Amino acid sequence: MTRSIRIKSLAAAAATATLMLAGAAQAEWRGWNIHVPEYSVSLGMDQFTAEIAEKSGGRLTAKTYHSGVLGNQPDAIEQMRLGSIDFAVFNLGPMGQVVPATNVVNLPFIFNDLDHMHRVVDGPVGEQLSDAMSEKGLVPLAWYDSGARSFYNSKKPIATPEDVKGMKVRVMNNDLFVDMISALGGNASPIAFAEVYTSLKTGVVDGAENNWASYDSEGHYEVAGYYSDTGHLIIPECLCVSTTLWNSLSAEDKEIVSSAARDSAELQRELWGKRIDASRDKVLAAGVKYNEIADKGPFQSAMQPVYDKFIAANPDLEDLVKAVQAVD
Repeated sequence: MTRSIRIKSLAAAAATATLMLAGAAQAEWRGWNIHVPEYSVSLGMDQFTAEIAEKSGGRLTAKTYHSGVLGNQPDAIEQMRLGSIDFAVFNLGPMGQVVPATNVVNLPFIFNDLDHMHRVVDGPVGEQLSDAMSEKGLVPLAWYDSGARSFYNSKKPIATPEDVKGMKVRVMNNDLFVDMISALGGNASPIAFAEVYTSLKTGVVDGAENNWASYDSEGHYEVAGYYSDTGHLIIPECLCVSTTLWNSLSAEDKEIVSSAARDSAELQRELWGKRIDASRDKVLAAGVKYNEIADKGPFQSAMQPVYDKFIAANPDLEDLVKAVQAVD
């Protein structure tokens, strides 16, 4: 092969490689979402994908796969860390198994109310959580709402911690939530979200804990007709992209994606408030027996062993717990 032919061959190979890289950069991003398409999280994610396409002039395209069709959340977290899922909205509940720092916001009653949670995650504490997650391959861009979680079951109203004693309760896959139920005298069952309805219907579990919207959208109210307003967990969700994807973006595209994420969170929070009201009205009209808990002090006191165990196992996170509690 002559020198000129070799140069032409190398040039052709380089051009082909450039085209392949350009094509890879423009490949449609895959997004994971556990919720049904009409859910506020889903609508926020749809706005996110539409906005990045619009602001990039069609260079950046993405598709969200709703309803958990790409697997459950623990699987999706691992897929994102490996780079096979590009973006997702993850609940921080199961995130603690991968990123221990996120368990701070999973502690029962760590937040006073929803507004307090917003002030925490939108401030310096949220930045600390973002840094910890980024080290594990997940880059949070915005924080979504998932409301206050309360207990519901098929047996009876829950008014005191003693009412949970002996009850089989589904929880998200996190040892912290197992400890929470144990502290109340119940038996925790970590079960995938998609399996909760069947587990309630067949008696594998007596109850579960979640927000009004999930209780409604997944039909759990049909098989667990007692909803008790404990509000024990207020867990944020994050719109994340994979570190692999994030590091491949130009500064301009990072700003497009970040701005779209923040806009989507603003929409999701607005829709969430409306959805909570609508879901509560719907299930109560369907005959759900609802009870408020005027004094949550006994539930909060019962969680002290959970806090003590957590700090003993994670002494490096004690300052972060205090930082959350110090936010007005």
